[in-house]
Amino acid sequence: MVVVLADTHTLGSTRPLPPGTWPYIESADHILHAGDVCDPVLLDELASFAPVTVVLGNCDGYDVKHWGAQTEARLQLGRVGIGMVHDSGSARGRRRRLRARFPEARAVVYGHSHLPCNEDEDGLLLLNPGSPTWVRRAPWPSMALLWIDAEQVEAEVIPV
Repeated sequence: MVVVLADTHTLGSTRPLPPGTWPYIESADHILHAGDVCDPVLLDELASFAPVTVVLGNCDGYDVKHWGAQTEARLQLGRVGIGMVHDSGSARGRRRRLRARFPEARAVVYGHSHLPCNEDEDGLLLLNPGSPTWVRRAPWPSMALLWIDAEQVEAEVIPV
């Protein structure tokens, strides 16, 4: 199981991850964070449970970049190609833009809007886990899970 987070906006003890996130994190095989971590201490904590891949968000500083966050990421989990970016741009044309940016990806993970999205169409899964700490316009705080089996991938956004 892959845990997918974004927009945690943690700073020390402010906006800690909700207790409901930890059972998933503690049993994850890999953790993806789609940016706006804000505090690399969270990344250290996540990495104590599973490998972490993280991209830079617009609120992340040099310390998160120094931890290893890149502007975008491309990785293989099993035989599934995954692309990651923080800001995917406007909803209009998103699928086309992300397909062009990550042509090898079966799934693209993004954040920034705090609005959860789980849309699997035309061979491309678009996944925004929302935010577990700062809801803004979303209906609830959330995260996502990815299940990968061979070349198959399924996602679920869950409230926390």
